[in-house]
Amino acid sequence: MEPDLDSTKAAAGNRKHLAMLERLSKRTAATSSADSPEASPVAAFLSRFAAAKAAAESAVSACRSSPDDVAASLAAASSAVDDLERLVAEASHSLPPYELRSALAAVSDLRAAHKLAASEIRPKKSFSFRNKSKATKNPAQDSPPLPQPPPEQPKPNKPNAILPGFGFRSRNGATLVKDLRASNEKDGDFTLADLVSCEVYLKGKCRALYIHKLRDCRVFIGPVFGSVLIEDVERCTFVMAAHQIRIHEARETDFYLRVRSRPIIEDCSGVRFAPHTLKYVGIEDDLRDSGLAEDTGNWANVDDFKWLRAVQSPNWCLVPEEERLPTVDISEVQERDNCN
Repeated sequence: MEPDLDSTKAAAGNRKHLAMLERLSKRTAATSSADSPEASPVAAFLSRFAAAKAAAESAVSACRSSPDDVAASLAAASSAVDDLERLVAEASHSLPPYELRSALAAVSDLRAAHKLAASEIRPKKSFSFRNKSKATKNPAQDSPPLPQPPPEQPKPNKPNAILPGFGFRSRNGATLVKDLRASNEKDGDFTLADLVSCEVYLKGKCRALYIHKLRDCRVFIGPVFGSVLIEDVERCTFVMAAHQIRIHEARETDFYLRVRSRPIIEDCSGVRFAPHTLKYVGIEDDLRDSGLAEDTGNWANVDDFKWLRAVQSPNWCLVPEEERLPTVDISEVQERDNCN
């Protein structure tokens, strides 16, 4: 019984905290309907979070009970989890650390539950791509309808969900500078996509950052008071601060981070991590406003979701001190390109 003591304590503690969140949210719902204009932002968030979380849980559960319309139910569940994550991102700058960690963990658990539901509900679809070659061996009967599955192949590809929006896209060899503090899209979402051999400088803070398909780029980003999602990058350098950072399909890339939760990598190789080194006039205020004034040291605590063994993952390491970037001051860098 001794070896399981810590894990049972942790599980019990987690259950207690979730129960406390639900109690608080119910209390908040009751009091916020009363005439209290000065309701605590944290209590108001807990109320909204509890409702959004219940909706997301219900949508994920509904996936298994709607076998006739799998695609629609999975899409609805994914959208509900997205809404929950956006809610956390928008409130992250005003939440105490423990509440923020718990909310991010809940979002992460629901993402995992959605992924598991998708793999359980439609295992045959993943095989249909491999079986396509077998189908062509028998072209005689009914093969024209069989090519139907390929249209679903792009679904796992997320570029279409990421590309739209305010940001820099489809540039080659450009220096791209934006001061988000003076932008009409202040504190909104920002996207970097399809960039090759570019230097990107963003001053100020944004709510969420989406990065897709960058090659040989150097990217210096002001604080992100929500989440950063990075997909398909190669031979790049990123310097950024955020509450949550997820990295998928990165190769030979360095990350200089200040991050509240542990960075997550998946399907990565040759990625290296080091502490945050960005500076510009006003960055301390932006970091403080984003809840990132304190360096937690999590830049060195990386979770590799594709490496489940107890030993160090071979897919990432720390940048040796002698190879690390010095502090990069972008105060004097002027805007040179417009977003589109």
